[in-house]
Amino acid sequence: MALLRGSLTRLAILLAVLVAIGLLPWLADRDPALSVLRARYPGREATDAALDAVRAELGLDAGPLAILRDWLAGLLRGDFGASWTSGEPVAETVLSALGVSLTVMGAALAVTFAVAALACAPALRRAAEGRPVGAGGVAVAAFAALPDFLIATLGVAVFAAWAGILPAYGFTSPLHLLLPALAMGLPGGGVLARLGRDAIGRVAAEDWVRQWRTAGYRRGRVVRGLLRRALPPVVPQFAIISVSITGAAVAVETIFAVPGLGRAALAAADAQDLPVLQACMALLIGFGFAAGLVARLAARALTGDATAIPTAPTVSGGRRGHLAWIAVGAGPLLAALAYGFARSGDIATGSRLDGPSAAHWLGTDELGRDVLARLGQGALWTAGAAFLACGLAYALALALGFAPRLAHPLAEACNSFPVAIAGMLVVVLLGRGQFGAVLAVVAVSWPPLAAHAAELVAQARTAGHLEARRALGAGRWWMLRRHTLPLVVGPLAAHAGLRLPGMALGIASLGFLGLGAGADAPEWGASLARSLPYLERAPLAALAPAAAMIALTVAVMAAVAMPQRATRH
Repeated sequence: MALLRGSLTRLAILLAVLVAIGLLPWLADRDPALSVLRARYPGREATDAALDAVRAELGLDAGPLAILRDWLAGLLRGDFGASWTSGEPVAETVLSALGVSLTVMGAALAVTFAVAALACAPALRRAAEGRPVGAGGVAVAAFAALPDFLIATLGVAVFAAWAGILPAYGFTSPLHLLLPALAMGLPGGGVLARLGRDAIGRVAAEDWVRQWRTAGYRRGRVVRGLLRRALPPVVPQFAIISVSITGAAVAVETIFAVPGLGRAALAAADAQDLPVLQACMALLIGFGFAAGLVARLAARALTGDATAIPTAPTVSGGRRGHLAWIAVGAGPLLAALAYGFARSGDIATGSRLDGPSAAHWLGTDELGRDVLARLGQGALWTAGAAFLACGLAYALALALGFAPRLAHPLAEACNSFPVAIAGMLVVVLLGRGQFGAVLAVVAVSWPPLAAHAAELVAQARTAGHLEARRALGAGRWWMLRRHTLPLVVGPLAAHAGLRLPGMALGIASLGFLGLGAGADAPEWGASLARSLPYLERAPLAALAPAAAMIALTVAVMAAVAMPQRATRH
């Protein structure tokens, strides 16, 4: 019954998303007729008569229901219509791009599985031999949290621009596949490796493992038993990894100039070519939903349980080690923030793309502005937006936690949306802006928090002493205020804190793609995108925001995962 209910909820949400995509021409913030007029007839004046003629030509004057009916009917036939800018059939462009994207995604999944297998193999061997399996440290956790666009940027800088051993742009040989596959697959591989090692460590502590070793079972049989017990809670995570790879295609294909579906979707969003954008989004989201369904069925087949969102992996290390990592991450950021405030009025500072000097410690950017000052000012744009997104996602998850039958299937279904797709939807509906980026990040960040909140609420409601409280006359609102909420608010806030670096990097990724902060904003992702073309001449202009994102991730993860000081009684 749970599987059927979850599948129906997933299908209902997929249908709702397809309806929203089909209505994009009617819901768009910018008049589609104006975009088409400028693309097809650049010298023609945008009069009311001209815009009405374009609307009639495109069928936009028929109303939202007719627009939706025609698009859904075409989708069922495999007909995506014609491009508004070029007039060519959308299917020809999109299907060729889909083949490229599937090739890159397949290579990225291979990288993901290889990284997870290589990291978990030593843990399996140690567990089978009765030795402890350690959890990953803060550095490993931070690496697993790094986004694809940041890894792609570092890959271009190290292997293409400086070492010159791999091509950075294009898609004409197998070598062009290597850097995109690594950028898309390494984050997911890190997450799976950490979840797998944690699951193996928990299973290794069970009594049957010790009994099997005592009985003289061969190591291979113990390893198979460990895998059978450790895999089920990790298998559903494959769906989320597949979705993240789907979203990564947008940024990675853009960085490496790969002619795939993600790059085509971003170009269509920029040009307001909605038929191409609709087709790309439908295919990308359909892939994510299909991956989620497959992972759910696989988990069900393994154990009969289809729990989709495991608990966050642990981070090893004592308080002193975590404090050291906090200092390593937060210290340079606070110094850059102070420097940025001190130089806030100093905009035009010198010549373009200068190297480090006594006057400008990290040099100047493409417009001659101090890189370090802009970095400090951008901290408020990126980290501030992330805190806002975290607060909104927390409030939404807390509210949904008290409706577990709704929270669990909604959370599982909405995990099929990558942040880049949500960002493109928000841009079409509301226009570009930092608050739109916040809304897009909230839209994809609340599901794991809501699932966790539902579990916490269920645990609080089944506590043994509640019957005694009710017998003494405690009412429902008193129980909610004095018992349930205190048991839910704190753990959920800690979980939200663990998600904060990912939200900050989501904000930065949308800025990097041009879907968030304005082109001239000091936001870290937008700054990185502006500086990337000048990587060889002024590397610090690009590496400074990248280093800031890494430092923020390290500091926040170390702070949230720091062990609590033991209390004395």
